[in-house]
Amino acid sequence: MGHDHAHGHMAADGRRLRLAIGVVALGLVAQLVGAALSGSLALLADSGHMASDLAGLVIALLATIVAARPASGRQTYGYRRAEVFAALINGLVLVAVSLSVAVAAVSRLLDPSHLEVLGLPMLVVGLVGGATNVVALLVLRGGASHSINMRGAYLEVLGDLLGSAAVVVASVVVLTTGFAQADSVGSLIIAAMIVPRAWSLLREAVRVLFGSAPGDIDLAAVRAHITDTPGVVSAHDVHAWQITSGATVFSAHVVVERDVFCDMRVDETLDALDRCLASHFEVEHATFQLEPADHAEHERTTHA
Repeated sequence: MGHDHAHGHMAADGRRLRLAIGVVALGLVAQLVGAALSGSLALLADSGHMASDLAGLVIALLATIVAARPASGRQTYGYRRAEVFAALINGLVLVAVSLSVAVAAVSRLLDPSHLEVLGLPMLVVGLVGGATNVVALLVLRGGASHSINMRGAYLEVLGDLLGSAAVVVASVVVLTTGFAQADSVGSLIIAAMIVPRAWSLLREAVRVLFGSAPGDIDLAAVRAHITDTPGVVSAHDVHAWQITSGATVFSAHVVVERDVFCDMRVDETLDALDRCLASHFEVEHATFQLEPADHAEHERTTHA
């Protein structure tokens, strides 16, 4: 994916995020009013989750704006890693929300004596919140496949949609049975649904920030493909990492037969290696150091 293509993605992502922010903000106001009227912890929990959604969407929008800035002499890869930091913040916010909701729900379950929940306002506002989440998801869906930042925003809203569903179910139970503690049970379900998504997002963001090889790239398979290239003897110092999701960078020292240098086949070999990495592993930027076997024998190796 070239720079112009990436810039086009980020411009589209910015438009998606602005629209989603407006939709989620309306839903948040409705849920806060509903939580105050009904006394529902599940609705309040879902409001807290939606507030974290809104904050996450704003962070994602700011990250998209920063990431669109061009590369400079010092920031040679540009600012695209801002998206990863945004995803990390979103994941941490999701964990904090889930923990606070779980603590409040357990507290209510242990001491339900003063618990009073109005099921009808809870149901109506839960449906309104769910509708706004559906709209926001449809808006964000197009960017979730190519950006960890957009995926974080998408998962935030998806988790809130599941939370709205839990609110609706809990409100129906309260209305039909009078079992007010269903509200607290629904809150715990919301918290439980948030955690796996937060963990997945945090794990991916941390992997990028630590410079780990992308999960979908097997370095042994990459090395095998490189050594299958005509004139290549072996490869070492093989590294792969990501600037942000979908932007994989690769480098390797490639030992070639001396004939590659003598017969002026360096360009041909480099082109073959570039095509191999781009077609089989979707590597955006690859750097190869070609060296004859006798040079490789005395070079300090830093990676097998």
